[in-house]
Amino acid sequence: MRVMAQMGMVMNLDKCIGCHTCSVTCKQAWTNRSGVEYVWFNNVETRPGQGYPRRYQDQETWKGGWVRNRRGRLQLKAGGRFRKLFSIFANPVLPHIRDYYEPWTYDYENLIDAPLGDDFPVAQPKSLISGEPMSVEWSANWDDDLGGAPEHGPRDPIVERIRKESEDKVRFDYERAFMFFLPRICEHCLNPSCVASCPSGAMYKRAEDGIVLVDQDRCRGWRMCVTGCPYKKVYFNHRTGKAEKCTFCYPRVEVGLPTVCSETCVGRLRYIGLFLYDADRVTEAASVEDEHALYDAQLDLLLDPRDPEVIAAARRDGIADDWIAAAQRSPVHKLAKEYRVALPLHPEFRTMPMVWYIPPLSPVVDRLTETGHDGEDAGNLFGAIDALRIPVEYLAELFTAGDVEPVRAVLQKLAAMRSYMRDVTLGSPRRESIAASAGMTGAEILEMYRLLAIAKYEERYVIPTAYEAQAHDLEEIGCSLDVDGGPGMVGSGPFGEASGRPMPVSMETFHALRDRQTSDTFADPGQPGARINLLNWDGKGRPAGLFPPPREAPPEPGDITGRSRPDPAPAPGTER
Repeated sequence: MRVMAQMGMVMNLDKCIGCHTCSVTCKQAWTNRSGVEYVWFNNVETRPGQGYPRRYQDQETWKGGWVRNRRGRLQLKAGGRFRKLFSIFANPVLPHIRDYYEPWTYDYENLIDAPLGDDFPVAQPKSLISGEPMSVEWSANWDDDLGGAPEHGPRDPIVERIRKESEDKVRFDYERAFMFFLPRICEHCLNPSCVASCPSGAMYKRAEDGIVLVDQDRCRGWRMCVTGCPYKKVYFNHRTGKAEKCTFCYPRVEVGLPTVCSETCVGRLRYIGLFLYDADRVTEAASVEDEHALYDAQLDLLLDPRDPEVIAAARRDGIADDWIAAAQRSPVHKLAKEYRVALPLHPEFRTMPMVWYIPPLSPVVDRLTETGHDGEDAGNLFGAIDALRIPVEYLAELFTAGDVEPVRAVLQKLAAMRSYMRDVTLGSPRRESIAASAGMTGAEILEMYRLLAIAKYEERYVIPTAYEAQAHDLEEIGCSLDVDGGPGMVGSGPFGEASGRPMPVSMETFHALRDRQTSDTFADPGQPGARINLLNWDGKGRPAGLFPPPREAPPEPGDITGRSRPDPAPAPGTER
């Protein structure tokens, strides 16, 4: 057993309202540069829908992920190294820019500078790539809120698979309409096919926390990683010629801050924590023959962080005690492994994804309430799960490779929690039979409810920090001349000026931001360490320089010091 740590995320789809705040803030933080106008490290899809890029789940077309060959071994669906070598200069299996969307702006110059005339000028869309006028035909949220569902919805690959089995299972009539929102980021998989696809070795998985990154210096722009990723969450920057992807906001994570998408999520549906897993069994788990067994195989990889044997093995493999403690308090481990209400996205791709989802239950309750039934009664809820507007088969194709039983078990647990907590809220006798019917106890339901409904900030985000000394060493490369008395010495140290090294600015900024965001008081710019950076100002306090200083009133007529003279004494016999 070789124990390794993996940062993971769980998203509760019952809470997602499709506001796209996470997408906008991620865009502003990471992909607001030239060449990545079409790139969304985080995007929110309406399901059913084709997704972004279009039909990315259709691996018969895009050849992403892994497949099991005749010998029971894994191989890339796009082919091995020899096939990649033959097509390295012209990769034929790539989404077209139209499958993402051609980025555009508007011809504001024509709108402003058009001469006076009888017709109103317009700002026509023009391509940011070619500069030519264009028509907007697709975008990252073209399916938003079932927009164009009768036309585009049937092209959802999952809908196609379900309709082959039953023509009446999914319809896009108004009275049968259903939808839910699916936020997506890079899955930071345990068995990432993008890393295995990269010919230059630029894609790598960090050993300390499992985050998958791209080394920009080594990337040669072959774009094999784009083909290899079945979730199509690796993008190509057409200006730099490099691949880019979600970084799990690792500069924030290293100082204990959650990702930008989690921090700004309106519905508080995201949870971040640490998994401990057995790295020696990843290939074995991903190679199981039955696709329906992939979910259980992935769960078996996750180790119990409270097991004394696991703790001893983790310490032997170099995992620090504070990381082990974080894994023991991890909300993602509780939701995925202990309560088993979170499911991986498309386990049939055999990449062992580490972003998990709690499937939505709300349409069951809403449907029951509309028909005049008690929407939170346990008997009604359990019986209505199979009659859900969102077919259980659709959810199973998303999260369990088509196996409906794990999805049904999750929905029953969520339904039991609603019914059980209604009795708690109303002060009625608690019915342990409700919890038992979902394979849980009343205490477990109370604990799960607290985590899903009213968990505080520090309970939703349990993020171990990196070693500060090591982070400083990795962040700023030292100069070979920074020896005592050498010209490479900078800053101030015990031997006077230019005899020490400054604290890395970005680490200082993120530490200061963490302190300010977790503080209940305003920051005083005069205090050491409370410097306010306007680039990431969180609205607390009044940063120096944000507003012009107030003008001082001119001194009143008086003496040279500016002090006003006393009024003269009134003359005798007069009144003021």
